[in-house]
Amino acid sequence: MSNIDKKIIAYLGRTPDFIEEVKLQDDGQGVYIKFWSDSLEKAKPTDAQLDALSSQAETLENNAIAVANRQKEYGSVAKQIEFITEKGLEAWKTNVQSIKTKYPKENA
Repeated sequence: MSNIDKKIIAYLGRTPDFIEEVKLQDDGQGVYIKFWSDSLEKAKPTDAQLDALSSQAETLENNAIAVANRQKEYGSVAKQIEFITEKGLEAWKTNVQSIKTKYPKENA
């Protein structure tokens, strides 16, 4: 699985606009950078620079999965408000902490 988007995020230190600033393409040979905007704060990275960011990209990917799992388990804002109303704020905080423990994020 290609995580070039996460490598680019690690390289830039932020998430670029993947429509206006960076465009990725896959012609069947793997994903590559088709367009890199001149307005970005860093020059287009080389393959070697991106490969060096594999570990950071994996951490970003794992953390994105953890956040998605947490959000799914937290439920909607309405569901959380209902939980607080029925069981109280402290019970909600305990529930949130148990979900965070269940789906921990890695240190970046």
